[in-house]
Amino acid sequence: MSRESIIELQTATREKLRRFNALRAEEVQPGEFWDVVVVTAVDVSQRDSYELQIREKVDRKELPLGVHYKVFSDPPGSKIGNGGSTLYALQQLNDIYGMALGRLRVILIHAGGLSQRLPSASALGKIFTAVPLGDPLYQMLELKLALYVDFPSQMKPGVLVTCADDIELYSTAEDKCVRFDQPGFTALAHPSSLSIGTTHGVFVLDSNEKSTYSKMANISCLRFLHKPSINKMRDCGAVCKRQGGWFSLSDTEFVYTDSTYYVDFDTAKSLLNLLKELGPLDCEIDAYGDFLQALGPKATIDYTSNTANVTKEESSLVEIRRKIFHLLKGTPLNVILLNNSKFYHIGTTSEYLFHLTEDVALSSELGLLSSAFSVHMNDNSSSGCCVMYSVLDPSCSVGAGSVVEYSRLGAGASVGGGSIVSSCWVSAGLSVPAGVFMHSLCVNYKHQTRFVTVVFGISDNLKCSMEAPAYMEELKLFGFSLAACLSHWGLQNEVLRFSGDASSCSLWNACLFPVSSDQKSSFSLSLEMLQATLSGSTFTLPKDTKLMSMQEALQCKNLEEMLKFRKGLYEDITQRKPNN
Repeated sequence: MSRESIIELQTATREKLRRFNALRAEEVQPGEFWDVVVVTAVDVSQRDSYELQIREKVDRKELPLGVHYKVFSDPPGSKIGNGGSTLYALQQLNDIYGMALGRLRVILIHAGGLSQRLPSASALGKIFTAVPLGDPLYQMLELKLALYVDFPSQMKPGVLVTCADDIELYSTAEDKCVRFDQPGFTALAHPSSLSIGTTHGVFVLDSNEKSTYSKMANISCLRFLHKPSINKMRDCGAVCKRQGGWFSLSDTEFVYTDSTYYVDFDTAKSLLNLLKELGPLDCEIDAYGDFLQALGPKATIDYTSNTANVTKEESSLVEIRRKIFHLLKGTPLNVILLNNSKFYHIGTTSEYLFHLTEDVALSSELGLLSSAFSVHMNDNSSSGCCVMYSVLDPSCSVGAGSVVEYSRLGAGASVGGGSIVSSCWVSAGLSVPAGVFMHSLCVNYKHQTRFVTVVFGISDNLKCSMEAPAYMEELKLFGFSLAACLSHWGLQNEVLRFSGDASSCSLWNACLFPVSSDQKSSFSLSLEMLQATLSGSTFTLPKDTKLMSMQEALQCKNLEEMLKFRKGLYEDITQRKPNN
């Protein structure tokens, strides 16, 4: 990026943050902000958790007031994907607002899911992941609302669809703005390398309209490709050649990839009719791949039978895709090219650490802090770490590339480099190794409040599963086989339990983590197990210790107690801040 485009992006982003900060705790005027903010949840339990957290945010005046904040959960039963969630959210909006929905500007944020690649967000939700800026401290919800703060006033009634774990930054010319006023779908598009295009949606633009010099251009799209190969991009005419002008990347060849899109009210109504026609869903629908591939004059039905990118193939999927295709065929797909823009994904532990501690570009664009809403470290900690919403004794140290959030650290406690410590109470003198993830959850166990601290390696794959416990050698924890870890803890392989589906054995449902009576001892016990594995020594668990998996801990989580711990941190930090 040229220095000029970098400065423009920084300036535009800071202005959006300033505008949103001015709306926090204020009653918004009609047309000034979203009429309805919808967050989706995977089930009723997650919905209750989200509603409670949003209610507390509103009470603490961390969000604009006078807005309808709604949380909609997917129906029980089969997973329905973010496309299914979109359809059910539209149905629930229609049930609540009826004819009035045709006058409302709605943002729909997909936040359902288990967050297995960033487990610190599993219990309370990725939309409530902390971001180190703002006072009061931002979470992803505030950041999404801030970055889209200009949209509602430039939008006809309809729905903006977005995801909870990505960040889009952009700038436009001073006399231009992003407008959502066209019929059909209108998608934001970002210049990206061809390799990025293979993992995203890619737009095939009308070559007669291509604008290569301006910071922003509105253009019609011929078709949409979902995670295409580079050859497919070339064959379909999706590859553009850079010819000067405003571009956020230097590649001579690039494609335009997707992020967020808008659906006008009439098209939203047709999607509602689609749900009536489909009846109860029993397969996962993709709000991007399955909706957008049906759009544009060159869309073909071929994609409906391509299940290469589907996590779980259901027999009904192809039939449902065909119905979507026929219903949406002929619907316009307008694209807003944001040539000076950036797209960031924060959905994994590695991405979270990189963007919050090492990513100089994102840090300068958003004004990220190394310490946000915390009390506090002295100079023992590395400048390349990030501490949020935490209370640390002055004698603590945190290594470079590490994130500490929603935690208390006692005197002399230390965190090695490249680690995540989340929602933990770390006793004095304890030392967290480098490259690990530690996260404490409060659970209800036998009608009592208990605590579980899960610990994984930063790069461990929690989703990788085996068909039976006999194959546990294949599962790696901190780089060691699961069987090797068990031997360090004095446990036999046969003792290990996997919760849930017996035909799916993974780190996610392996019952490895001790249940403790208090948060401090929970952390200490799990840390001792980790240290025994790393040092090659043996650690014996106290007699009759109950072991739980991450999956089980989530199923019996005690949300109120977890939020009470955060409330205690909030009060402590607020009282001890310098201006008090």
